[in-house]
Amino acid sequence: MKRKSLSAAIIIIIFFCGFSCSPKYAPIDNMGAAATSFAPPAWSEQSNIYEVNVRQYSPEGTFKAFEKSLPRLQKMGVQILWFMPINPIGIEGRKMISSDLGSYYAVMNYKEVNPEFGTMADWKELVEHAHNMGFKVIIDWVPNHTSPDNPWMKSHPDFYKHDANGNTVYDADYTDTRNLDYSNGELRDSMINVMKYWITDTGIDGFRCDHVDPMPVDFWKECITDLRKIKDVFMLAESEDPKFHDAGFDATYAWNIMWATVDVAQGKHSLQYLDSVLNQNFTTFPKNAERMYFTTNHDENSWNGTEFEKYGDAYKAFAVFTQTMYESVPLIYSGQEAPNKRRLKFFVRDPINWDNYAMAPFYDTLLHLRKKDLALAADAAYKKIPTANDDAIFAYIRQKGKHKILVVLNLSPQPQHFTIKEQEVYGDPLNVFAGKKEKLFQNYVYEMQPWDYLVYEY
Repeated sequence: MKRKSLSAAIIIIIFFCGFSCSPKYAPIDNMGAAATSFAPPAWSEQSNIYEVNVRQYSPEGTFKAFEKSLPRLQKMGVQILWFMPINPIGIEGRKMISSDLGSYYAVMNYKEVNPEFGTMADWKELVEHAHNMGFKVIIDWVPNHTSPDNPWMKSHPDFYKHDANGNTVYDADYTDTRNLDYSNGELRDSMINVMKYWITDTGIDGFRCDHVDPMPVDFWKECITDLRKIKDVFMLAESEDPKFHDAGFDATYAWNIMWATVDVAQGKHSLQYLDSVLNQNFTTFPKNAERMYFTTNHDENSWNGTEFEKYGDAYKAFAVFTQTMYESVPLIYSGQEAPNKRRLKFFVRDPINWDNYAMAPFYDTLLHLRKKDLALAADAAYKKIPTANDDAIFAYIRQKGKHKILVVLNLSPQPQHFTIKEQEVYGDPLNVFAGKKEKLFQNYVYEMQPWDYLVYEY
């Protein structure tokens, strides 16, 4: 959402479907994970998401300025571009300071673009250019509330929730918003129609839907069903509630797993805890449910700290984790490839420093590996691999048919020397980051530096 959207304390839902440890690594269908009638768009199942903060992406903060980065992002392997809200921002209710440009999440008009970023023609040109280069484009959609000066406030006051005194209401201290009332059928139809507009008139490929938890699930079933009559859109919900997958959303957030990894990085929890969180998630969410894994995003960066503040020297190891986990659709936030080590300001212009792209080769390796190797497809099996030191080492295999990836992470601040006795890892795989083949066998001693990572492709 617009500020610290959800804290760890209120993230209570845990996720996913699990796997057996048989040689074929078959998914386990009887552990509580229900099947669903939907399937995500085929193009999303082995993909990745890059979150675009247009305001902070360049000194100009415009669509046209961002468009210049498309070749670089294409080369790095980015596939889905998620643009933070591009609608005009309301003025009423802002916590005004000098140069305050307002919150992206206080939408003043659902059918227009923010003039701060450019024109509608600029946006359509950007989408067309991105499509021609092979990208998919989704936009951040804010369905739970509008700004107080949205035209609906006057033309359709019944679209809004009211308190006992007849006043429109908002959550927490979000004085620049007013909550919508989804018991109103005309509001539902109007919201679906404006979402259709962005698909039919600008050609986008889906939505990241903000703060959906307060909203009725039956609305989303109706909405997504209607949208998919036009296009096989990709739908990402800002939620950890499995019920939104039943409503038709393809992906939800994996906050609780992110916080588990932060706790491991900060020495607050063991690897056994991380493993248990994963297993609980695997058995809670339905098959076909994609989960968005991340080490940072716009909320995390601005309100909870950068990936470097949260993870310290473990930031790369956990980035590998997000890119290689089961049923994951991993996220990279604007500037992670730089790397950006600042908390980006939210309400004012605060451009990312692009002096170098030191992390771009790292992400390039991971993104292209995901794209070409079926072992990292969302439905490829997952198996945790025991090692001689499971208190520090987290190892797992992803496999689909003959395609296999071994990931070994030293999630500790000490060097580690250990063996892996599981026959599944033996062979002559490619050490992906070293760029050379290595012979792995029963008595092979893995030597890893603190917070080190190994990825082997068979």
